Amino acid sequence: MRPESRVTKSILWLVLLSLVVMFVVAVWTVVGARAMPQPTETSMANWQKDCESMVSKQIEARDVRDRRVLAAMRKVARHRFVPDSQKPFAYEDRPLPIGEGQTISQPYIVAKMTELLELSGDEHILEIGTGSGYQAAILAELVAQVTTIEIVQPLCESARVRLARLGYDRITVICGDGYQGYPRHAPFDGIIVTAAPKQVPQPLVDQLKVGARMVIPVGDVYQELMVLTKRRNGTIKRRSVFPVRFVPMTGEAR
Repeated sequence: MRPESRVTKSILWLVLLSLVVMFVVAVWTVVGARAMPQPTETSMANWQKDCESMVSKQIEARDVRDRRVLAAMRKVARHRFVPDSQKPFAYEDRPLPIGEGQTISQPYIVAKMTELLELSGDEHILEIGTGSGYQAAILAELVAQVTTIEIVQPLCESARVRLARLGYDRITVICGDGYQGYPRHAPFDGIIVTAAPKQVPQPLVDQLKVGARMVIPVGDVYQELMVLTKRRNGTIKRRSVFPVRFVPMTGEAR
């Protein structure tokens, strides 16, 4: 056999071997990806067990005592309000990223802020900072009406679709800057703010009913969770609960 023929044959074998290796790797990748557990709604079929553990160990074991709040935390599936990549961590004791530089709050903080509103059941509540819609869903289990405002357009739109799909027809989702509140539906029986302004927005104070409460994180580098109660003379009683860390309130609050 001529040397040139041997070289050509060797090259052809190398090319053929390379193609076989590439095919095997491709098949292995597809099969492996299909075999790996995916963080989807199907893989969270037994979420009630994780949710019960979340409520009993993270929330009830601390200082949240309102039975209606605890029931709402048990009922609303938190994994439905986070991206697929975060579903395996949905019931852990921490905030989780939801995209656009925003987070869903730690379960304990959601429960505690809700309890601090001291809800009776027939209220209309304003929420500033819809995020994924989780806090709004918890509130909707407890009150007659929720109006929630989100400044980040993609989050607002996705939360509106998600809440509608889950059957929350008593939640009105507004895309816009929450600093000015929502005068059209004011005054409110309670206001909850899930992003931290440096100072309490005066429009929100103005839209709070007499005797009603606002629960809001306030501060810049150092933040405190505050409860503001509106007195009959229009003045505000302030109470600090504990230090917190929230994403900053954007829009006019800056």
